[in-house]
Amino acid sequence: MEAAFFAGGIVILLFSVIVHEVMHGVMALKFGDQTAKNAGRLTLNPIPHIDPLGSIILPMMLILLQSGFIIGWAKPVPVNPMNFSSIRRGELWVALAGVLSNLGIAVLAAILFHLLYPIIGLRDVAIDLLRFTVTINLILAIFNLIPVPPLDGSKVLMSYLPLKYLREYEKITPYGMMIILMLWIVPIGGVPALTFILGTTIRLINLILQVPLKFF
Repeated sequence: MEAAFFAGGIVILLFSVIVHEVMHGVMALKFGDQTAKNAGRLTLNPIPHIDPLGSIILPMMLILLQSGFIIGWAKPVPVNPMNFSSIRRGELWVALAGVLSNLGIAVLAAILFHLLYPIIGLRDVAIDLLRFTVTINLILAIFNLIPVPPLDGSKVLMSYLPLKYLREYEKITPYGMMIILMLWIVPIGGVPALTFILGTTIRLINLILQVPLKFF
C-alpha cells in the first residue's frame, strides 16, 4: 500500500472518531448538559480527543501486522444525563448523534466518489481514500449500534425499554466488553460473529451507496 494511503487513512480514521465524539457532546449540550463543553471537548482539535490505545497504538499495530482492516476510537466525551431536560430522550439522541455523524460522513464520501470516479478513475489514491472513508464510517456506525454496553446501541435500546426490563438489561453492563470479545471470537458461517454482523449490514447499506468498499 502507498504511504500516502496509509497516512491519509489514519487522518480519516481520527477525523471520523473525533466527529463521532464531538457530536455526542453537541447533542448533550442541546439537551442542557454542558459537561463536554466545559471540558473543552466540543472541538475538532485532535489533541483533547486522542486516546493513546484506540487512536494511536491499535491502528498502528493493525497496519504493521497487515491485519486486513483498521479500526480505532477517540477518548469518550464526558456526558452527565442528570443534566438533560429529558433523560430518556436525551440519552437516545446523544447516542444516535455519533452514529448519524458517521453515516453522514459515509454518504458525503460516497457522493464525492461518484462525482470524481468518472474523472480520475478507480486507481487514484483520492478514490481509494474516499472508498476507505465510506468503509470505516459504516463500520463505526454499525459497530456502535450493537446493543451491548458500553456501545451507543445499548443506550438507544435502554431509552425504549420499560423500566422493569431496563433494570434487568442494566445487569449485563459489567460484562459488555466480554460479550463484544465473544462476538469477535464465536463464528457464524465460518467467520467471527462480529465480522458477519458488520459485513452483512454494510453490504445491505452499500446497495444504496454503490461504492466498491476499501478494506485494508
